[in-house]
Amino acid sequence: MLLAGWGFIRGGRKEAHRACMLGALVCSALFLACYLYYHYQVGSVRFQGTGTVRTAYLSILLTHTVLAATMLPLIGRALWFAARERFEEHRRAARWAFPVWVYVSLTGVVIYSMLYLGPWRS
Repeated sequence: MLLAGWGFIRGGRKEAHRACMLGALVCSALFLACYLYYHYQVGSVRFQGTGTVRTAYLSILLTHTVLAATMLPLIGRALWFAARERFEEHRRAARWAFPVWVYVSLTGVVIYSMLYLGPWRS
């Protein structure tokens, strides 16, 4: 939805952009709620890999976590400007929020895959 929304706004399709970005926001919020609930129930899950793969995992996890913490105010700012039809300010805010949101989304999938699907799982 993020990439489709970006493509739509680049093509001048404002309503399609709006729908995709609101859909992405809802999906992100639902994911966060499920993630927090799961980890409240299960606790922390330790990565089982060692050596280079562990270093790579922890590096990705660190950048993911730091940027995920900054994501909410960045997205909130962009959304606030859009809701008030302050589109030039929205565009400037989105230039920061969008790449962070995409990075956090993609690295979340990588982290999940490494944590739960890697061959080092016991």
